[in-house]
Amino acid sequence: MQSEEVREKRLRWRKKQRAYWLILIAGSVILLAARALAEADGPDFYDVKGVESGDVLNIRAEADYHSTQVGTIPPDGACVRNLGCKGGLTFEEFSTPSEADKRRIERQRPRWCRVEYHGVTGWVAGRYLQESASACQP
Repeated sequence: MQSEEVREKRLRWRKKQRAYWLILIAGSVILLAARALAEADGPDFYDVKGVESGDVLNIRAEADYHSTQVGTIPPDGACVRNLGCKGGLTFEEFSTPSEADKRRIERQRPRWCRVEYHGVTGWVAGRYLQESASACQP
C-alpha cells in the first residue's frame, strides 16, 4: 500500500515537472519571437525617394523638423543604414480604406527613422525613404 502511494506521488511529481518544462520552453519561444519582431524594424538599408533634384534630405539630431541639422543626404542617396523608426501608421491604420484618414494620421504622427549615412547618425523623415534596391554592404 505504501509503495503504491509513493508511486502515485512520483507520478504526480513527474507530471508537474513536465508541465513546468513545457511552460518554460513555450515561454522562451515566445520571448525569442517577440525579440526577433522587435528587432525587425524594416529593411537594413534605405534609398532616398521624393526629394527634388538640387535639394537634400536633412539628417536631424532628434526626430523633429525643428531639431538641429547634423547632416544631409542627396536626392539620389542610397544605402542609408536603418537604425530603427518610430511614429507613422500602425498596421491597423495602414489597412484602413480611407486615404484621407491615413494622410491625417501621418500629419499628426509622422514617421521618423534613425539612420546612418557616410558616418553621420541622426533622424530623417520616413516619408522620404524606401527599401533599398542597391546591393548595400553592412
